[in-house]
Amino acid sequence: MITHKATHKIVAFVLMCFAAHAFAQLNPTQEAAKIRGLELYNQMKAVSAVPLLSIAAEAGDGESQYFLAEALRKNHHYMTLEALKWYEESAEQGNLYAMIQLGRSSNDTCRTMKNCPTSNKQPIEWLNEAQKLAKPKAEQGDSEAMFIMYQITIEEDWLEKSANAGYPIAQYWKAIGEQEGSGVFLLPWKRSESISKWLKLSSEGGYPKAMMAYVAILYEEGDLPGVRYWLEEAAKTGDQNAVSTYGAYLSHTPDRVGFQLDLVKGYGLVSLLKELDGGGSAKTYLEGKLPEIAAKMTPDQLAQASEFAKKWKATHPPLSFFPDKLSR
Repeated sequence: MITHKATHKIVAFVLMCFAAHAFAQLNPTQEAAKIRGLELYNQMKAVSAVPLLSIAAEAGDGESQYFLAEALRKNHHYMTLEALKWYEESAEQGNLYAMIQLGRSSNDTCRTMKNCPTSNKQPIEWLNEAQKLAKPKAEQGDSEAMFIMYQITIEEDWLEKSANAGYPIAQYWKAIGEQEGSGVFLLPWKRSESISKWLKLSSEGGYPKAMMAYVAILYEEGDLPGVRYWLEEAAKTGDQNAVSTYGAYLSHTPDRVGFQLDLVKGYGLVSLLKELDGGGSAKTYLEGKLPEIAAKMTPDQLAQASEFAKKWKATHPPLSFFPDKLSR
């Protein structure tokens, strides 16, 4: 069973940046800005994340430099001069993810627009540098380095090695690949067994996306105790979809997996999603879901739900969409 303490370690692991060199030490103000900036970035609030990540990036923190570059590129939908600067700053500190993004820049939208900024190195040089640093670690058994080698080379053997070595993100992508038809299975149910195996392993390793994918499989199989367990574990990581779904099922809006009715906890969890400031479908969902739950509740229960939400937020990781570290 994944403990509360382990859940925090899991989220930290998902956010960690693989690097060959130590990053700059931040003072408390800079560290707080970095943490909040990463929270906003993971909530798809890249515009709001930029000023905070800039504080830590300018102090020399390579992880912040990388995510600042990611935020800037996402905000503009292509590689800008400022984004390039921060990718390079991070790459020069040994950040392999930054090197890979620089290596992929030859396929960036800016090529079509014919306004790509000039890098210190050619894209292939950055990829070669990343491989030079990652391959020795991978050959020594580093599971994340193996996954990075897969990202660089797109060789399935590296993905399989990483998954077999226990890297949860590799295990998740191994399962997704098999769902989409990769691999050879003589019997159809063997493919299903393998997908389920990899998702279970990744879930046990703490990867929220795997937990939610595994929940879907368990639901199809009719394993409702398994669904309830993994949905709750996923919600504990801060996964916004899991928190929303868990809250809805606890409040029986609808009752699909057999949770005991808990209107206070259910309303409290769903109400947390208001901090995502989501428009479109997210806003529509909340405008419909919260009144639906509230209609079953007394004023005292609503007050309890508000207190529950505050306590949950104070004792669990922040809500997150858990975007892939190597975004496209």
